[in-house]
Amino acid sequence: MTPQERSPISFSVNVARLPKNGMPVRFEANDAQRLEMAKAHDLLEVRRLVVEVDIIGWKKGGVKVTGDVSGEIVQACAVTLEPVEETVEEPISAVYLPAGSRLAKPYNIVEGEIILDPEGEDLPETFTGDEIDIGAIAEEFFTLGINPYPRKAGVEVAVTNEGDDEERGPLFEKLAALRNKL
Repeated sequence: MTPQERSPISFSVNVARLPKNGMPVRFEANDAQRLEMAKAHDLLEVRRLVVEVDIIGWKKGGVKVTGDVSGEIVQACAVTLEPVEETVEEPISAVYLPAGSRLAKPYNIVEGEIILDPEGEDLPETFTGDEIDIGAIAEEFFTLGINPYPRKAGVEVAVTNEGDDEERGPLFEKLAALRNKL
């Protein structure tokens, strides 16, 4: 999502006015928001979408967002295009720092290269101004929970071996020759 785009479930929270003990936020998308979410994510329908998070101050000027986003959606089956009902339940865990913060810079820099640990925690993201959009954050995590290839129960993809006996052409022969050399 680009900075100019606004999430259909946009919900801004002022970081500067965040209570010391943090702030719980819970909201449920209304009909218009669910319709926009369905359009934005190529879904047939979003029947329910609920966001429950805790927003807590983190280090100097940062914010930690934890909680979950859940919903009920209807998608088109990847095989038959029939409607498939699915449940999305995705945990939310993210850290945000003000733009320009020293803490936002990667800490594993070796000879000009950034070393990332794929199993480690994500680096904090940055924000500008005094607000973060909890709705946009929830939408990102909601998107992660959507099944990219939904299938209706009992539907399988037919796999055939047709074409195995056909001539495979010169490219196949060259690749086979390379494989045999190894």
